[in-house]
Amino acid sequence: MRAAVYETHCGPIAVRTVPDPAPEPDGVVLGVEANGICRSDWHAWVGHDPVVLPHVPGHECVGVVVETGRDVRRWQRGDRVIVPFSIGCGRCDDCRAGHSNVCGAGWTPGFSGWGSFAELVAIRHADANLVALPPGMDAVEAASLGCRFMTAYWGLTRRGRLQPGEWLAVFGAGGLGLAAVMIAKAAGAAVVAVDIDDAKLRFARTLGADATINASREDTVDAVRATTGGGAHVTFDALGSKSTALDAIRSLRRRGRHVQAGLLYDENASPPLPLETAIAFELDIVGSRGMPAAAYPAMLTMVNRGLVQPARLVTERVSLERACEILPSMDGYATQGVAVIDRF
Repeated sequence: MRAAVYETHCGPIAVRTVPDPAPEPDGVVLGVEANGICRSDWHAWVGHDPVVLPHVPGHECVGVVVETGRDVRRWQRGDRVIVPFSIGCGRCDDCRAGHSNVCGAGWTPGFSGWGSFAELVAIRHADANLVALPPGMDAVEAASLGCRFMTAYWGLTRRGRLQPGEWLAVFGAGGLGLAAVMIAKAAGAAVVAVDIDDAKLRFARTLGADATINASREDTVDAVRATTGGGAHVTFDALGSKSTALDAIRSLRRRGRHVQAGLLYDENASPPLPLETAIAFELDIVGSRGMPAAAYPAMLTMVNRGLVQPARLVTERVSLERACEILPSMDGYATQGVAVIDRF
């Protein structure tokens, strides 16, 4: 098969012919129809996430089943499926409780093993994790669901408990932040988007943001508080930095909820938390990681009803060769919206 491969961290990524994968007993091999290009893949490429080299990135996969392992019961050749990136074992207490996204034995394509920047990808624990692609949903639109869209959905609806009429402040207007804008508006919330890029903020406006703040020109906390009439009910850090995490928490009103979905690495890891404010204001500070397969039906219902249109996030459809150029450039946060590979 053809796959995008890198042999060293921060090294060249090139399309090569490599052996076809075989399914695990409880897994499947998918023919990849579409795959999003995510900054999480960049984190693995630079070495923030440990991966075994040589490596094939990719974890936002939609595909068709071409081969099944001997123990697979739910899926057969020809089935079209969406792959949640946080794959649980299906057997532990967390998985049985519907929280496969935090399974202690979890497996992630593009990190735990070779991913879906390829014509074929092997996925483990298929019966417990794969989600049927709804009839009529385009593969590129489905690939745009995640990890970004579904991470935002889970983080806002379940972890942040966002309610109609509340104010949400989204920090970072990349793919994850823009998905949060769309989901919050569909849920009946008001949204202020924060970024340092005017073009991204204009895009956020087109997706429903009620207000925008350029953090390079304004005091972010003061601006959020002024916009929301005293502070946001919920803040969502979609970027993942010390400054955005702290500004988000300080932008909350009393009894507000902060959702940390952006990943924190290197110099941004373990930011000091204003716990004195958390105590005085009775704030909730929660982490959010992906979304379990069990929660997909509710999100897909929202999409099928037209309440959200994740395809609007897709700004570029690219070849596998072009993906090899885009991924290394993601250190500069220049990508607007979501780029999806649809030619392998």
